[in-house]
This record gives sequence, structure tokens and C-alpha cells, in this order.
Amino acid sequence: MDEAEYEAEQTAREDAASKLFSGPVDFLLSAPQLQFLPDPVVPEIAFCGRSNVGKSSLLNALTGRRAIARASVTPGRTQELNFFDVGRPQEEGALPLFRLVDMPGYGFAKAPVKVVEKWKTLVKSYLRGRAVLTRTLVLVDSRHGLKQVDREMMTMLDEAAASYRVVLTKTDKIKASELEAVANRTADEIRKHVAAYPELHLTSSEKGMGIAALRAAVVGDALGEGWMTEG
Repeated sequence: MDEAEYEAEQTAREDAASKLFSGPVDFLLSAPQLQFLPDPVVPEIAFCGRSNVGKSSLLNALTGRRAIARASVTPGRTQELNFFDVGRPQEEGALPLFRLVDMPGYGFAKAPVKVVEKWKTLVKSYLRGRAVLTRTLVLVDSRHGLKQVDREMMTMLDEAAASYRVVLTKTDKIKASELEAVANRTADEIRKHVAAYPELHLTSSEKGMGIAALRAAVVGDALGEGWMTEG
């Protein structure tokens, strides 16, 4: 496949993913403990990252909604696993095509130690034991790059053999030269992690940079690479 063919295929994937997300995207439930998780019946894509990394804004940008996930200036606001249904066939009682999972932010959460430990246990148990989890997105603030808490999360995912993508957020907030340096350092580090997907995603929820490509990647991760030709 030459470059023109690749670009045409990628554009088609992005358009199809955008169309899919223009359909139903609905909040399902919040799970403060494992026993409240929905039945593991459809693929799930999880979003995790440090508190205030821009996770809610990215979820809103990907789904094309203004406030499906509530953004907050207070780090640590999300204290539960929040599930969102994406796509729903017309048949009555049909399951969604897949689910997005908004996870509690880690690091610097403004909450009591016991509460933070409870979040950590919930997150680790979910990531290690959820059979329908097809990919996790590890969000990293491009202004700061990878921090120790990010590396700990990546190592935990490596050990659990849970495949993940690394996504740089807020790329509009730093100079192009600084972004290139952060991206290069992050890409180099990704190669050292066995469960990390090799492609690094650069995104800006505010400017829309990289959103279409990440949206297509998320749908492909959830439904399989042949999702556009199936059915």
C-alpha cells in the first residue's frame, strides 16, 4: 500500500468512526466497587491518567459531546469507574457495540489516603481481571511528560499483559519544539514496555488535533481491525 492509499484508507476509517460516535453514546453507570461493574458482555476501552490530565475533555472530544464526561478543575473528582455505552443496534434489547470506561485519576488526588487507596485497589483489580477490556489508554500531559506514577501504571499493565496506548494530551499548550522533544522521549520509553502499543498519539481536545485518528483507533481496538467491512 502506497502513501496515498494509506491516507485514503485512514480517512475512511476516521469518517466511519465519527459516524459511529454520532449515534447513541449514553452514560450507563458508576461503579464504586467491583461488584457494581456491568456484566462483561461487550468490549471495553478504558481511559486512565494522572488527575487533571484532561481525561474528561478527551472523552467529550472523542464522543463529540460537550459534557458526557464532566470536566473539573479539581483533581481527583472522578472517584468511580464510569461506563458509557457506544452504539446500539436497532433491535429491542440489543447490547451496545462497546463501552468506554472513565477511570479515577491517579496521583495528586485531593482526597484522604484511605479513599485514594480504595481507588487504587478498584483500578488495579479492574485492569487485571476484566476479560472484555480490549485496550487501555494511558493519558499523559504533554507539558510534563511521563511521571513516575505513569511509569508505575504502565509497568502494572505490562505485568498484567493488558495492552495499552499512550496518549499525549494538551499538545496545544506547549511550543512545537518542546512537544517534539516530549514526544520523542515518550516514544523512546514506550518501546521499553512490552504491553504498550508502538504508536504514540498526540492530541488536543481544545483544538481537535489527533482526535479523529484516536477515535478511529479506539473503534478498531474495540471492534477489531475489520470492523468497517463486517456485517
